[in-house]
Amino acid sequence: MKKKHKALRVILIITAVIVVLLLAIYINHRIRLNNESELRAPLGKIVEVDGHNMSVYTEGEGETTLVFMSGGGTCSPILDFKSLYSLLSDKYKIAVVEKFGYGFSDVVDKSRDIDSILEDTRAALNAAGLTAPYVLCPHSMSGIEALYWAQKYPDEVSAIIGLDMAVPQSYDNMSISVPLLKFAGWAANFGITRLIPGISESDAIKYGTLSDKEKEIYKAVFYNRTLTSTMTNETKSVKENAQKVNDGGIPQIPMLMYISDGTGTGFDKETWRKFQTEYIAQVRGGKSVELDCPHYVHDYEYETIGKGIVEFLSENDIN
Repeated sequence: MKKKHKALRVILIITAVIVVLLLAIYINHRIRLNNESELRAPLGKIVEVDGHNMSVYTEGEGETTLVFMSGGGTCSPILDFKSLYSLLSDKYKIAVVEKFGYGFSDVVDKSRDIDSILEDTRAALNAAGLTAPYVLCPHSMSGIEALYWAQKYPDEVSAIIGLDMAVPQSYDNMSISVPLLKFAGWAANFGITRLIPGISESDAIKYGTLSDKEKEIYKAVFYNRTLTSTMTNETKSVKENAQKVNDGGIPQIPMLMYISDGTGTGFDKETWRKFQTEYIAQVRGGKSVELDCPHYVHDYEYETIGKGIVEFLSENDIN
């Protein structure tokens, strides 16, 4: 009996220590979020879409608008793409749409089916005063949104520049653990991510051209927009979304794909590259460029990609 009481006491002590530790982590996180509030001042326009706030960043005065579309879970799209679009804004108008749950946009609980995501993006661009046609520059998961856009509103898309973009086949056999995503989102919201050294050091920070101030802003956004509930809902819907895009056929428009070595995608190089090369082979006049770098190609090979975009659009009389 004494042994049982002793064991129970040990369990209670351990539980109390864990609760106190978690409470301390959470309080620290909330205090630091408050201290970082000035760093999270929106970098672009805040527009209203479906009763919520969405962030749209623009720069440049060109006649052609390049719309940069972030991959799933990229906490700060505006800063993530900056190393690339800063090389292009002297020739084109640049737009970066931060979907709900990302960057400076609201975290919302709404459907993340492909139609809802696309209509939010179109509404945000319209509210920011931008008009189609656009050159879409999607990274990773947003590749399926860009393809669907070209399927549903072909007059609004003059070209697609894939930045290691996903195609529908990318999701055929992908395993997605929603419970794990939710747990990771809870841990981030609780502040546990602050205990992991280097976790906020994104590829944009390590390999891009961000200033020291921009790096600090990126980190502040990271701790406020990591695996949000909206991002999780989007991931839950991605396989169904990809299937809908697959059923819609392959858009026959100017298309250029920059393809990584697969690092960071969950696939080996050969498999990842095969998805995109087989897809682009079915696009009349489509081109692809294989790069020896990880998934966030625009944070590594921004100069190569920047020059290539200008050349490709010029070849297709898109200026």
